[in-house]
Amino acid sequence: MEILVMAGQLILGLSILVGLHELGHLVAAKAFGMRVEQYFIGFPPKVWSVKRGETEYGIGAIPLGGFVKISGMIDESLDTKHTNTEPLPYEFRAKPAWQRLIVMLGGIIVNVIVGILIFVVLAYKNGNTYLATKDAQYGIVAYDLAKSIGLQTGDKIVQVNGKEINDFSEIRSSDVFLGDNSSYTVLRNGKLIDIDIPNDFVDKLSDKKSAGQFVEPIEPFKVGEVVPGQPATKAGLKAGDVITSANGKPVRFYHQFTEIVQPLKNKPLTLIVNRAGKPVTLTMTTTEEGKIGFMPEFLLPLTHQDYTFGQALSIGTKRAFQVVFDNIKGFGKIFRGEVSASKALSGPIGIAQNLFGGIWVWDRFWTVTGLLSMALAFMNALPIPALDGGHATILGYEIISGRKPSDRFLEAAQRVGMVILLGLMAFAIFNDVFKAVF
Repeated sequence: MEILVMAGQLILGLSILVGLHELGHLVAAKAFGMRVEQYFIGFPPKVWSVKRGETEYGIGAIPLGGFVKISGMIDESLDTKHTNTEPLPYEFRAKPAWQRLIVMLGGIIVNVIVGILIFVVLAYKNGNTYLATKDAQYGIVAYDLAKSIGLQTGDKIVQVNGKEINDFSEIRSSDVFLGDNSSYTVLRNGKLIDIDIPNDFVDKLSDKKSAGQFVEPIEPFKVGEVVPGQPATKAGLKAGDVITSANGKPVRFYHQFTEIVQPLKNKPLTLIVNRAGKPVTLTMTTTEEGKIGFMPEFLLPLTHQDYTFGQALSIGTKRAFQVVFDNIKGFGKIFRGEVSASKALSGPIGIAQNLFGGIWVWDRFWTVTGLLSMALAFMNALPIPALDGGHATILGYEIISGRKPSDRFLEAAQRVGMVILLGLMAFAIFNDVFKAVF
């Protein structure tokens, strides 16, 4: 079921974004009097289509892209029949270069607008709920990856890159992991200590074995939702119970509980819980994964901030463009050899697994869709032939030089670009499968 949910979210998100992207090209083309022959969401074979005026609107069977076919344009279809005839007034090639440039940028512009709108609406609707650094009063839990750079459980991170932080999540921000020469300042045993973060640290962080295992706040907790049919339910654990002991070892914080229970796979477990002020002893056997089946309710206080529409507009726009800046920084680290491309790049399988997840949560769905919209805009803006950015680069040359490249050159560039894109797609899908299996 989780696989179907992941696939459904991915297909819906990509269909929305690709549909709007191609709509940007279509609207711009029609505005300049160009004939649009086809508008499709998904790649062939064709599932459904209808013709309205001069344009066929349809859905393809492969839901990982889409296309708009504009008369007189050398695109991914590599249709060059028109190149031996004089341009007709409604053809792409008959229009001024500046109009063709706007058409090619139409999809990117729409994706940027959609990404900004999604982040603005989410910021206005949800505001910001966060753990203030001052309220993380017990410090951090340092997992193995954090210990490898010198952090210790109980440290209190008070500064990031020399600046005080208000939101605990800033500890794990992209500015820290994608920046250069980043550092933490921690309070340990009453002393301030600087911890340097290696420039290639994000490569280790993106490793499948280390996913999610860096630092967390040390949190007191009580039992929240108890999952039906699991060992905790069968043993009588109830929401509101406070676990004080596990197999004779004292428990106060959630990480202490997981450190005791996770190594126990199909093993006996005895809990002592505080229930309405009275101790209750419960016995059970853990699952094969070392779990007992309940959701913790953390007790550190959270801070909530609502935004006015003006604030949401500013914050949402900043969050949207942060995606672009993060992509630029990420590519920089790949080119410098600080991050492995095989770990950093994901295809559709990786996106579905790592971003959307197996549970449909609308806020997360729209957040990921906003991220993908900005990432799609960035990727399409790259000056690679066959991408919008490649077309725009050639058109920019034409506008500046006053010389239009030959159709033969455009066809060759398109073929080279298609080879590059197909190669990248094959690498991303193979990489997803490899990471999923190994």
